[in-house]
Amino acid sequence: MMFIARAADVLLEGGVIAYPTEGVFGLGCLPEDTEAVLRILRIKRRDPAMGLILIASTREQLDGWICLPDDVAIPEPDPARPITWIVPPGPLVHTLIRGRHPGLAVRLTSNPTAAAICDAVDSPIVSTSANISGKPTARNRHVLRRQFAGRVDFIVPGDCGPSSGPSEIRDIVSGKVLRPR
Repeated sequence: MMFIARAADVLLEGGVIAYPTEGVFGLGCLPEDTEAVLRILRIKRRDPAMGLILIASTREQLDGWICLPDDVAIPEPDPARPITWIVPPGPLVHTLIRGRHPGLAVRLTSNPTAAAICDAVDSPIVSTSANISGKPTARNRHVLRRQFAGRVDFIVPGDCGPSSGPSEIRDIVSGKVLRPR
């Protein structure tokens, strides 16, 4: 898949991509690239205090980004019901990713395109919904192109799914639902 290699190149060069996830299109970059993270916040007109989500295809990609208690593990993803977990942050996390929150939002992605991108860069990537803050999220490629062509460096071909809409958000330690589906 040539478009996965192209997405990886863009990310590794400090760029921003739009790509499909389980339920909505996302905007992403490498989380350690401060300039790219700031660019996403500007594109979305998002308050940096809100924080961002990191997605990964494997738990190992989150090493250094999260610091789970020994008796806690991120469950395997359920493709039909994605869950974003609030976890204790690791030493790599800076405030642009976490925002004002004490925890870090992470998700093991089950979307094959998003997972392939994470694998290609061997890293988690920022995943925030492809929308201007307060506006509806892009759910199809036509709306995505209309809103973000020229604002991002690459729009990754592919479809969202198999879920619909944003993921549920839960606290990993307590199990408390912070945002229902």
